[in-house]
Amino acid sequence: MTYFLISFLVSLAFTFVGMPLLLHLCKIRGLYDMPNDRKLHSNKIPRLGGVFFAPAMLLGLMAALAYMLWNNGSLPTFGGPTLFVSIGLFLIYLIGLIDDILGLNARIKFAVQFVSALLMPLCGLCLNNLYGLFGIYELPLYVGYPLTVFVSLLIINSVNLIDGIDGLAGSLSLIALGALALFFYDIQVVTYTIMAGGLMGSVLAFLYYNIWGRVERNTKTFMGDTGSLILGYALAFLCIKHAMHNPGQLPYRPDALMISYTLVLVPVFDLIRVAICRLLQGKSIFHADKTHIHHKLMAAGLTMHQALIAIIALSLFFIGINMAGLRMDMAAQWIILLDIAIYWGILATLKVCESIYSNSFGKQTEP
Repeated sequence: MTYFLISFLVSLAFTFVGMPLLLHLCKIRGLYDMPNDRKLHSNKIPRLGGVFFAPAMLLGLMAALAYMLWNNGSLPTFGGPTLFVSIGLFLIYLIGLIDDILGLNARIKFAVQFVSALLMPLCGLCLNNLYGLFGIYELPLYVGYPLTVFVSLLIINSVNLIDGIDGLAGSLSLIALGALALFFYDIQVVTYTIMAGGLMGSVLAFLYYNIWGRVERNTKTFMGDTGSLILGYALAFLCIKHAMHNPGQLPYRPDALMISYTLVLVPVFDLIRVAICRLLQGKSIFHADKTHIHHKLMAAGLTMHQALIAIIALSLFFIGINMAGLRMDMAAQWIILLDIAIYWGILATLKVCESIYSNSFGKQTEP
């Protein structure tokens, strides 16, 4: 826990101190996220707030490891797998930064994401066990490797695409990272505990500027693709690492897969729903629109901050019911089916509320 706190606090302090300098640079260079018909903000906002996520996480990790070396005289072993993941992290960071500064085609970004996701199986990371989901346990490598890449891409893009209102992607990621840090701490995996702690510190500092910052004071910022892609990649890595069955290092945990699934449920469900709707309408899955869950909540009459609170509450609700289901030894497939039913029930309710609000608002604004 001491190592976790060192990583968290160093990252938090680094981001808090560095953010005003970054915002000043954005102002000088004109690095703004400009308003348009698809976006919800009406002012130009600095879009590089997520630039600190990866450096702050690494700085926090290094500080914790330095204290570990001083305190214990030894460090965890880092091998080839760590190098592959570091390369993937760098590629994701680089493509996000280029997109935020210059702009990039969605297909180019996806291609780099695909390469970064491919590096996960190369470093030995693999979804190799479904723990009885739909009666399936161990998976052969020819199934586990493609599944790992697919799930990685799913998580990366779900976090990236749900970053549509202040604090949303950061808050959902903070909840997931906190839970993963707790689970890794519980099974005594120190490196990933302090890695999650380092990222949490930077995200928390960012949220202060993102939610409570003011445009007129030049203290408000968005995380941009740099931040959302780093969060997605880190969550994909940590969730798959937690879900992986690794008998040489960790005890068998029958709930490992369901815990990882639950922590990214809300953004992943949203991405799957939006992608299916776009395909059914004959549109590309990369087509930009206003059909994400935060758009639907605001169309139903909620303010941006109310929509944020509602989605955070929804995430915590799913975590609560899924953990309760696991404690009662409920089969994983039934938990997933229950989640889907609840999610679609909420969407149906939102559609009704949106219609009522639209009709009511229309009548009030008629001359």
